Amino acid sequence: MTKTNALEGREIIIELIPLGAYMRVSAMDVDTLTEISIQGPKSAAQSVLKANALRRLEYVMRKKGLLEKN
Repeated sequence: MTKTNALEGREIIIELIPLGAYMRVSAMDVDTLTEISIQGPKSAAQSVLKANALRRLEYVMRKKGLLEKN
């Protein structure tokens, strides 16, 4: 799994839960307890779903001021 540079070295918990035709992906940063959740098609590759969740987590953490903005 590839993390973005901003999340490099951070402990991130990722959970995938199938819901019918969709897959719910939750990602949480352990240090800040920031958690996000996204949905995608169940047929999508897990690596793509995880990457999208990590991008969303990074976005939320930057928005909250928990990560430095580039």
